[in-house]
Amino acid sequence: MSRPTPISDLESHTGYWLRLVSNHVSHAFRLKMESSGVTVAEWVVMRAMFDADGLHPSELAESLSLTRGAVSKLCDRLAVKGFVMCKSEKHDRRYQVLHLTAAGRKLVPTLAALADQNDKEFFGHLGRKEQALLVATLKAIVRGRDLKGAPVD
Repeated sequence: MSRPTPISDLESHTGYWLRLVSNHVSHAFRLKMESSGVTVAEWVVMRAMFDADGLHPSELAESLSLTRGAVSKLCDRLAVKGFVMCKSEKHDRRYQVLHLTAAGRKLVPTLAALADQNDKEFFGHLGRKEQALLVATLKAIVRGRDLKGAPVD
C-alpha cells in the first residue's frame, strides 16, 4: 500500500502571502481612489497621461498593455467626469489625441499623494533596504516571467 503524497499547507505558498498583502493593499487603495471619484483603472490612465502632452489612444493602450477598447471605455468615463478630453488631429480627423483637462491635471498630484500614503501605510514599517529588496524581488519576478500590463483591477 502506497502512502499518499503530502498536501502542502496554504500558508506554505509564497503566492498565498503575496495575494494576502496584495488584496489588502489594493482594497485600501481602491477606497482612497473612490473617495476622490476615480477608480484605480482610471487613476492608472490619468497618471500615464500626466507626463505626456497628448497621446493617441493606441499609444496609451500599448504603454499600459490594455486593449484599445478598454482604453476607450476608461477615457469615455474620464471625459464624462471632466478629467480627459479627446481632440481630432488637424491634418487627419480620423486620428484622435487624448489630453488631461485642467481638472484632470490638477487631480493627478492629489491621487499620487494618496498612492504614496497607501504605500506608507502598508510598507512604511519596513526599512529602506527592506523596501528596496522587496521591490527588486518583485521586479525580478516580473522580468523572469515576462509579465506585462499595468495592474488596473
